[in-house]
Amino acid sequence: MTIIDSHVHFWNYDPIRDAWITEKMAVIKKNFTPEHLQKEFEINQVEGCVAVQADETNYETNFLLSHAKKNPFVKGVVGWIDLTDKSVADLLYDYSKEPLIKGFRNVIQGEPDEKYFQNKEFRVGMKRLQRYGFTYDLLIYHNQLPSAIAFTEKYPDQHFMLDHIAKPDIRKKQWKVWKDDIRELAKNPNIYCKVSGMITEADWKNWKYEDLLPYLEIVAEYFGTDRLCFGSDWPVALVAGKYSEVLQVVRSFLLQVNETEREKVLSVNTKRFYKLN
Repeated sequence: MTIIDSHVHFWNYDPIRDAWITEKMAVIKKNFTPEHLQKEFEINQVEGCVAVQADETNYETNFLLSHAKKNPFVKGVVGWIDLTDKSVADLLYDYSKEPLIKGFRNVIQGEPDEKYFQNKEFRVGMKRLQRYGFTYDLLIYHNQLPSAIAFTEKYPDQHFMLDHIAKPDIRKKQWKVWKDDIRELAKNPNIYCKVSGMITEADWKNWKYEDLLPYLEIVAEYFGTDRLCFGSDWPVALVAGKYSEVLQVVRSFLLQVNETEREKVLSVNTKRFYKLN
């Protein structure tokens, strides 16, 4: 069965730029390149991936694009772009000539609504994004879901991807409010959801499959197998588990559905959403 990982990162570690990597995350305080990931893919029989921005610079987009051009298994890039920049239209036009660039993402998690969701320039930039057919990944915390719902409703033709199931508080087993918001967000047929980033929201050292199961059941109920995409969040996920463990969580959950539905979550949906070759 084909597996496409919808969410990986690459970086050349820099202690200043990557200050978000704390001492508790020491295992990822080093370089992570396509060569490292390819070894994981060979072991776990993964065919390819989408590389997603980790740094908020235009350089980051070009950095990921250069890796994608050199490594055929990197099938697409979700880069970074400042949608409030006055020259964003020109930049989007230039990026539209690069078929490996599929969409963009900003680090919205933890930021006030005024910076993104209620920012007039950001909203104008989103409309420009839509014109070129680029996707947009939503990186938010669970408490930002109401704002995300209101925002995405304004762009009925834009395709959005919810990253990391909106980072619910799995560690504290909180899910009731998050569940209601997920149900509302999923009513938009143009929003997909990455089954990713869960073990890093759980207890890093003591998580187990049963801790994740309620969250998997909820996103499966509301997004269905047509709009869920497997993502590893490698190498960030290494702070809490191995690549094989992340993949096994999703594989175990998918045992309850048929092979066609399994393949949708493991590859088909990602290919369709990001228009991968």
